[in-house]
Amino acid sequence: MTEYKIVITNTYQKGKEEVEPQFWKKKKLAEMSNQEWELLCDGCGKCCLNKLDIDGKIYFTCVKCRFLDSKSCLCRIYENRFEKVPDCRQVNMEALKERPKWLPKTCAYRLLEEGKDLPNWHPLISGNKESIHHAMQSVRGRLIISETEVKDDEYEDYIIDWKDI
Repeated sequence: MTEYKIVITNTYQKGKEEVEPQFWKKKKLAEMSNQEWELLCDGCGKCCLNKLDIDGKIYFTCVKCRFLDSKSCLCRIYENRFEKVPDCRQVNMEALKERPKWLPKTCAYRLLEEGKDLPNWHPLISGNKESIHHAMQSVRGRLIISETEVKDDEYEDYIIDWKDI
């Protein structure tokens, strides 16, 4: 069994005015600038939940990366995450093509790659970075524990079956 971690950023507030309105409807993911790509992150934190690959199927656990802030749903060490967490995975086109199920089914990257639109609670639609939390689509307020509290051989005991995963 292989454990995977994926961390993405949420820079929604940075440069929102500098991108074309509804750019995600006009461009394919591969055509987006780095800024547009970053703006797609809704800040749910679900990507920072540890996952298990069991016989080719990805299972999410309620065990979070130790650097995920459960309240803000953001990585505390985003700029240095690859240095501090060697198995942290950057979400990019390569990762989407390789293993899209690493991301929750509500993830903007996954939705757009599947030809779907962003949900109404997405900050780019609502104009409010808190809308994801108000819609209860993030890890905020959910029972999650830090990976520092779980032994590697116990991860299967923490598999979750949330509807939005």
